[in-house]
Formats: sequence, C-alpha cells, structure tokens
Amino acid sequence: MPTNSAWVLQSFISNIRYSKRDELTMLRAVQPVLDRAEAVVAVLIPIKKSSAWWELAQDERRAIFEEESHHTTVGLEYLPGVARRLLHCRDLGEPFDFLTWFEFAPEHTSAFDDLLRRMRSSKEWQYVDREVEVRLERSEQT
Repeated sequence: MPTNSAWVLQSFISNIRYSKRDELTMLRAVQPVLDRAEAVVAVLIPIKKSSAWWELAQDERRAIFEEESHHTTVGLEYLPGVARRLLHCRDLGEPFDFLTWFEFAPEHTSAFDDLLRRMRSSKEWQYVDREVEVRLERSEQT
C-alpha cells in the first residue's frame, strides 16, 4: 500500500447479491467486458450506505433495491453501452461500502448521466450517506 497517498481504496469482487437467477442471466447476456478500446470515459463512484440500510434484513434490502427502485431493470436499459463493475469494501472496514466503476464511449455520456439521475431519484438512494463521483477520460489509443 502506498504510504504517501491521500486516498487508498481497497475492495474485492464478491458474489452478486440481491439478484435472482433470471436477472443474472439477463445481465450476463448483455454486460460488456471492461477495457473496450472505444470506452475511453470512466466514472468511479464510491458509495457509503446509511446504518439504516444495513439494519434492514436482506429481504428488505432486496425489496427496496429491486421491487421498489428497479435497480437491475433500470441498469439493463443502458447495456451494452455502459459497462460496469461493482466492488465491495464494507467488510474491509473501508470508508465506503461499494466502489462502482463504469466505462463507456463518449457518445454514451448523456445515457450514463440519465442512468445516474434515475438511480439517484430512487428509494434506494435515500439510504446513501455519501458518494464521490470521479470522471476520467483516457486518450484514445492509436
């Protein structure tokens, strides 16, 4: 771990939570791989959920996540243009619970912004205590 860094984010890939088999099947059918040549825009959004979220039972979180907020259904609308990866860090004692990573081509920026607007207006987002949005763009490879 770097000792001179102001920020160090640690996370891990975990099993997919809150998703049913048919949702996983749909996601896997259209989810693009990361690091596509055309996907030169990336957005990192670390998210911390409230203690009220974590005090809910898993079935209650699932109900808010999917039945009320339609998290997976909404996300599917933006695939394959916007690739994503969810990383977990709550169990590591990190200041955020999740790191969300998105990659897309510049022509999908307005769609990505619409995705964020919809997620942030959902009931699930009422349980977000903190988020930091970091946008990056790499030079197109020649």
